[in-house]
Amino acid sequence: MRLVIARCAVDYSGRLSAHLPLATRLLMLKNDGSILVHSDSGSYKPLNWMNPPCTIVVEEPSTEAAEFGVIEVWRVQQKKTEDVLKVSIHEIIADVAHELGEDPGLIKDGVEAHLQVLLAEQIELVSEDAKLVRREYMTAIGPVDILARDSAGSIAVELKRRGDIDGVEQLTRYLELMNRDPLLAPVRGVFAAQEIKPQARKLAEDRGIACLVLDYDEMRGVDNGVPRLF
Repeated sequence: MRLVIARCAVDYSGRLSAHLPLATRLLMLKNDGSILVHSDSGSYKPLNWMNPPCTIVVEEPSTEAAEFGVIEVWRVQQKKTEDVLKVSIHEIIADVAHELGEDPGLIKDGVEAHLQVLLAEQIELVSEDAKLVRREYMTAIGPVDILARDSAGSIAVELKRRGDIDGVEQLTRYLELMNRDPLLAPVRGVFAAQEIKPQARKLAEDRGIACLVLDYDEMRGVDNGVPRLF
């Protein structure tokens, strides 16, 4: 992984257009080919990014750009689309690279991990005609717990034991990224948990994300002793 702290401006063009004016930022370049642009706020959410597969080419600035202080331009091209991320570097303050080695992946607690297995096996709980694509679908910013597909399109499922606002924010970031991919879009979200806090439910509904409350015992086929009418 390469970490560069630089004064830079960033422009994204393609299906979306966005501009980040000149400021000091952290540029994170990963071995999978992705690049993420971070500021010193916003928690772990990047300001902009390009997910793999993509190519990064370092170019000389134009005469006009050089007059404004640009010393080099990073042109990041998505291989599957016409999207381009252009980073105009004015000053490199720090530039370090580290080999992180093979990552064992996220180890979830027992119940949450088992919920993921059970929901993948009972994917019809998400949507009546849903089909499982895969568990732990990897994106440039982390793995989506479950990716499924039904007649309406792709479905990204985020699983928690207790669903709070942070979980909804996490799923929102996945959806923003995945909907950039024409092979996946349109992608809608399902926030699934054994318990979903009211604030999280309200935020999810405001963002068009469906909420799904899971009964762990019922999914395991265990009678919890609670009387039922039917």
